[in-house]
Amino acid sequence: MQWTKQSEQTVYSNRWFSVNLADVALPDGRHLDHFMIRLRPVAVATVINEANEVLLLWRHRFITDSWGWELAAGVVEDGEAIAEAAARELEEETGWRPGPLHHLMSVEPSNGLTDARHHIYWADEGAYVGHPVDDFESDRREWVPLKLVPDMVARGEVPAANMAAALLLLHHLRL
Repeated sequence: MQWTKQSEQTVYSNRWFSVNLADVALPDGRHLDHFMIRLRPVAVATVINEANEVLLLWRHRFITDSWGWELAAGVVEDGEAIAEAAARELEEETGWRPGPLHHLMSVEPSNGLTDARHHIYWADEGAYVGHPVDDFESDRREWVPLKLVPDMVARGEVPAANMAAALLLLHHLRL
């Protein structure tokens, strides 16, 4: 069963996203109006050190009023390569400059509502370059043993699905 978009119009737009309304044809011929959010790609990155600890941020998300562990992340700027954006975000948010980045996965965290794609990278080395420029993005930054990740996810300490998936995959690949 494939839904088919007949038309799409922008209802609201700014530099980060647009809210669009689509006329969608269902397989049985009926039509429905469907809102969607169009977003820039998101680049995500972390470092895993020799002790198999992963660099995480502890932060509050006001929209859901929840605290949790996350990886550094942000939107890809116009003309910026995704891996470069991931490295930039990691340095801005943690103060760590990653070594060579490895692509881990790309996910669509809410593809029934948005076209967002999150591209997740990791490095097995990094250099501390100083206090993070964007220290307002998190309460703290910590090296967390990768072996603790499955229990952290199970306890709800990694509430973002894309972050949980990435951390579980890193746990699987490294341990």
